Amino acid sequence: MVSKNTICLWFNGTAAEAAQFYAETFPDSAVGTIHRAPGDYPAGKQGDVLMVELTVIGIPCIGLNGGPAFKHNEAFSFQVATDDQAETDRLWNAIVRNGGQESACGWCKDKWGLSWQITPRALIAAIADPDRAAAKRVFEAMMQMGKIDIAAIEAARRG
Repeated sequence: MVSKNTICLWFNGTAAEAAQFYAETFPDSAVGTIHRAPGDYPAGKQGDVLMVELTVIGIPCIGLNGGPAFKHNEAFSFQVATDDQAETDRLWNAIVRNGGQESACGWCKDKWGLSWQITPRALIAAIADPDRAAAKRVFEAMMQMGKIDIAAIEAARRG
């Protein structure tokens, strides 16, 4: 690994499967070296996949098959900036249709419990609008959404 700071994602035996899904779904993502356990450990046996080096949208990560002790939660999420509705739809749908679940305000969870914020750049720009009334309308519209609808965000911004 080249990076001094790497995100470690904890899995219960499914790190390789998750890494493959992320590599197939997100741009600038790849599966790197797969490390097998040199001996038995609490969550597995010698030769099982212990760690997977991966890149998720340019961010170096390790998928660690640490067992069932810890679960992902919303305290950590990947926020993915999208350029248009097609990209927003593609990423959101890929996560949800692969055993994930929808949430609110652009959030969803993948089937491993990892949270994702699929966030159109148009939403960020609209919430940061110097016209605070427009920003408030956008915020209120977003609060009613699961997957972000850029056309609805732009309509709320216009009033």
